[in-house]
Amino acid sequence: MDLPRFAVIDVETSGLDHTTDRVLQVAIATVDQGVIIDEWSSLIQVRWPWTKIGPSDIHGLSWWQLRNAPPAATVAAELAQRLDGTVVTAHNIGFDWPFIVELANTHQVVLPEVPRLCTLKLSRRLDPDRQLSHRLVDVCDRYGITIERAHDARYDARATAQILPLLLSDHGITTRSQLAQRYER
Repeated sequence: MDLPRFAVIDVETSGLDHTTDRVLQVAIATVDQGVIIDEWSSLIQVRWPWTKIGPSDIHGLSWWQLRNAPPAATVAAELAQRLDGTVVTAHNIGFDWPFIVELANTHQVVLPEVPRLCTLKLSRRLDPDRQLSHRLVDVCDRYGITIERAHDARYDARATAQILPLLLSDHGITTRSQLAQRYER
């Protein structure tokens, strides 16, 4: 196997719009040659109790948890450093990546130029007739992977990192060139 290093990301947010809502939690599971070699996650500070934090019943986060978290600028800088030299991957990269970009831009953090990969798209391409659900929890279930706590960025990133090598294998991708030819954007 000759694959690049992947930074599998997940975010929990205060809403669905990256231009008006904020990242509350971010996580990265780094995958090298099909193995998770590092995991990192951080909550992001929310200073005021009236700040919108969105659906706590989904992400499980409260203002009390977020008030003493690291400042957003600190988290954005750490995130940029951890993404450098990787293929940034997420289950629905079209949702997570704009939030990451907005977080970095808001705090004048320059993100590295990185290719991106979407495990949601990989899963859908294995099921062109759309007979199956491609939600992360359902894809994990098909591969026998348990998500310890859905909608917690740490556990969602870990679960996505666990399905990534299985999806790549099911697509017959074992080298960087195969990946670049077919799926990076």
